[in-house]
Amino acid sequence: MANSHLLLISIVLMGSLVAVLAAGNFNDLTEITWGDGRGKILDGGKGLSLSLDKLSGSGFQSKNEYLYGRFDMQIKFVPKNSAGTVTTFFLSSQGEGHDEIDFEFLGNVTGEPYTVHTNVYSQGKGNKEQQFHLWFDPTTAFHTYTIVWNANRIVFLVDEIPIRVYNNHESIGIAYPKSQPMKVYCSLWNADEWATQGGRVKTNWTQAPFTATYRNINIDGCVVKSGASSCASRSTDSANNAKPWETHELDAKGRNRVRWVQSKHMVYNYCEDSKRFPQGYSQECKRSRF
Repeated sequence: MANSHLLLISIVLMGSLVAVLAAGNFNDLTEITWGDGRGKILDGGKGLSLSLDKLSGSGFQSKNEYLYGRFDMQIKFVPKNSAGTVTTFFLSSQGEGHDEIDFEFLGNVTGEPYTVHTNVYSQGKGNKEQQFHLWFDPTTAFHTYTIVWNANRIVFLVDEIPIRVYNNHESIGIAYPKSQPMKVYCSLWNADEWATQGGRVKTNWTQAPFTATYRNINIDGCVVKSGASSCASRSTDSANNAKPWETHELDAKGRNRVRWVQSKHMVYNYCEDSKRFPQGYSQECKRSRF
């Protein structure tokens, strides 16, 4: 047990170090798109804060679109009573039939855990939610949240620990996000009609403004401009040319970490919700989660 605890600590520290070393600049990579001054770039672009009050939340997005990549963000969430608030970090295309890969962090009353809500949309269809409670307090320090997206799978990681794998199951007729470029989006907004304990706990506006802070953004992906991908001329068939995220898959240790997270910290899985899906689960639920 002690060795397992030390291993988790080392993974957390490693994830933080990787993000720091590879950090980009918010001025270069992003633009604040809404919030009327509630979003602020900090320290010359090293960080960014988003605020929410009764009038409005705030948000930012990447300047570029990407078709596959690795996307890292360190976030420190709204502290204390954050009920009703949602802090996000996600990828999305635009228009009807959009694709989307979601990290949403649902606030809670003081002392109760944040819920990490994950989802995948392809061609406008989602309903693939999995939710987790974190094994640490995400409001007291920055932690690294990562989306790896390639042609074979999507992996959600927290401090380099994989919490969910969503595989490409096009072979059995399940749509997969692979052709629509996506931007990175982050926001802080009020969703007290559903976010906290199913909407039973509402936002306490006497606690406003609510603030979440982002830093150490890292984007390593294929930029799409004028319909062309920056990776189009580079073959991924060769191990020498492929970047780690292009061939990312879980080894035995990674599979054990997913099992640990999902057995100890998962609080909702669409593949087990018979009330919501009385007609039967989606076909990918019958396949390996790795």
